[in-house]
Amino acid sequence: MKLYPISHGDFKLDGGAMFGVVPKVLWQRTNPADEDNLIEMTTRSLLIEDGNRLILIDTGLGNKQSEKFFSYYKPSKRNSFDETLKKYGFHRDDITDVFMTHLHFDHCGGSIVKNEKGYYEPAFKNARFWSNEKHWNWAVHPNPREKASFLPENILPIQESGQLNFIKTPEKGRITKSLDLNFDVLFVDGHTEKQMLPVIEYKGHKIVYMADLLPTTGHIPLPYVMAYDTRPLITMEERQEIFGQAADEKWLLFLEHDPYHEICTLKHTEKGVRLDKIFKFEEIIND
Repeated sequence: MKLYPISHGDFKLDGGAMFGVVPKVLWQRTNPADEDNLIEMTTRSLLIEDGNRLILIDTGLGNKQSEKFFSYYKPSKRNSFDETLKKYGFHRDDITDVFMTHLHFDHCGGSIVKNEKGYYEPAFKNARFWSNEKHWNWAVHPNPREKASFLPENILPIQESGQLNFIKTPEKGRITKSLDLNFDVLFVDGHTEKQMLPVIEYKGHKIVYMADLLPTTGHIPLPYVMAYDTRPLITMEERQEIFGQAADEKWLLFLEHDPYHEICTLKHTEKGVRLDKIFKFEEIIND
């Protein structure tokens, strides 16, 4: 197995929304805001080469939305996905599977492109796209609070193409084994219904792709929960359980949205679970 990070570029979100009830005087120490109270975020995917499979986890914002849409998020440092793939020796047609942690636009926007005729179509014509049935139904029939994050043009063309596949949710517990993808999937419900976090065994390490359970290292204290979460108290319960296990077992936490840090570990302290060590991706793959 080989792993490759894919950076799609940076964007900005409201700092208050990203930290919920936590006062700005506290969160700005780790995530400084600009004059509009916006903090830096990034979109970082993970590409897994495993035998004859090439699996892409999340696809960033994409580029098909209008200028007005992107003006709210101020994207910057945008990288060419195809050029990054080429650097690794791949083409987008080589991708066999696209795993979507959830269907908010900043996680799946790059899954769909607009073709020359102006129609929406999957960006990866040879890939199977993976969600789960409960989250899919949640996204295509959105509640008013999440409706702005579930964009039909990012979602419906996947099903219309016939490329949509579902991972089975566990009957009990949080984890299921995906035989198709050869990694475990950890399910959490606080941010949105049945968000999926890949758990990858790699060179004796357990790497967990954290998606929106842990957006940045600044969100590690348990109360530092996003206002975007639909069930913040459930998020806190999930984080307490999962962060504790991560600290016990020294999981490597792959950070999708942190613009400054790629991977971190956690540790137990008198104040609860806190940041332990920070790693660059190269340190892990060259270990």
